Amino acid sequence: MVRKPELLTGAASLEELERYMNAGADAFIVGESPYGVRLPGEFGLQQIADAVRLAKPRGVRIYAAMTNVLDNAAVASLADYVHGVADAGVDAITFGDPAVLMAVRQAAPSMKLHWNAEMTSTNYETANYWGRRGATRFVAARELNLEQIIEAKRHTQLEVQVQVHGPTNIYHSKRPLVQNYFKHREDRGDLPPNAPAGTIEEGLVLVETERPDERFPIYEDAGGTHIMSSDDICMIENLHELMEAEIDSFRIEGLLKTPEYNETVIRNYRAAIDAYCANPASYEFQERWLDEIRAVQDPHRELSYGFFYKEQVY
Repeated sequence: MVRKPELLTGAASLEELERYMNAGADAFIVGESPYGVRLPGEFGLQQIADAVRLAKPRGVRIYAAMTNVLDNAAVASLADYVHGVADAGVDAITFGDPAVLMAVRQAAPSMKLHWNAEMTSTNYETANYWGRRGATRFVAARELNLEQIIEAKRHTQLEVQVQVHGPTNIYHSKRPLVQNYFKHREDRGDLPPNAPAGTIEEGLVLVETERPDERFPIYEDAGGTHIMSSDDICMIENLHELMEAEIDSFRIEGLLKTPEYNETVIRNYRAAIDAYCANPASYEFQERWLDEIRAVQDPHRELSYGFFYKEQVY
């Protein structure tokens, strides 16, 4: 019996959550500022509870995002917030900061924890360190290649989660860099009329002089400034390699995408997962799965394998 990996994504609203469930997602990560970071929408405690009520009857899991770089003000309210998400009925909390771990031990000691430290979650020994302190899942850094991910899976009892589709964060600062830039131009006297605020809805992009054809989405929110990759990971052709390695959770990042795009991606990854799990020995990739994704893909954003097939040097 082949154990199906989880298909995990986010949602900007309860309506999107239900839509993506219908497309085949079986887990969601949701949350709000200042605790979560790079979320497609704000889910307050009441909305999280509503999401749980919507998801539970269908066997769908809801995880609370507590992945932000926390300051003292956020730490002061952590215990109350952990109480809140536990009362809402979430299945796990995703964290990177040890302060969250300490708050969970105090406020909800039976809560499952998914360790996600972004670019620093690069080896199984560190994952196992957090496992000994209560983590049940290791969210692998996007910079790991396939060989390193498989090696990590072999050396840990933790669940392993990897991103298989969508944009990745390549830079984060707690400072409002976009607003600082426009303030600098204002002081210089050359501020353009109706200068943007830098919100995610405005679709700003960063373009480097040396790479004029690459467009890096950039936006600001309560968590600071975020710069995203110029391409989108797409592992649907090679998803079977991750399933052969028994990776536990596949993350589809839907940030900066339309609901129609995300629905198409989720539906086709669901089809690939189900086809493999039905009969691994006779599994064959169906080109139509990728064709449907290509049909809705932004022509300015390449579909790539990310770091999965690159040799890493740290």
